[in-house]
Amino acid sequence: MSGEESMAGATARMMGAGFWAHDGKALADFYAAALGWKVTQTFGDTAVMISDGSEGATGYVFYTAKDFRAPDWPKDELAFHVDLSCDDIAATEKRLLSLGATKPEHQPGGDRWTVLLDPSGQPFCISAS
Repeated sequence: MSGEESMAGATARMMGAGFWAHDGKALADFYAAALGWKVTQTFGDTAVMISDGSEGATGYVFYTAKDFRAPDWPKDELAFHVDLSCDDIAATEKRLLSLGATKPEHQPGGDRWTVLLDPSGQPFCISAS
């Protein structure tokens, strides 16, 4: 049996990711609205999960962290960030701003993507599908 054959079925898949903020519930509500998803589970006062609600769906958990500090972007390096795709960038940007996102002055993507900050101050990008 080759090494590849013995590893069959050992490939992992992403089930979700976690995000920290001063108010995990508020950040979960923002991303649920942004994605058209819903809150699917809560874990006491400390965490909220969102997903599209389908069986086996990828979910995201938002944690409340009293010592959370948003990165000072672009000065601070980021551990990771989220990219969202959409059909109408201008309409999506307007909607996300109305949900509580802000648009920083620094926009390194030119016409390729737009950087916004979520309500916790963490950068994310939107671009055309």
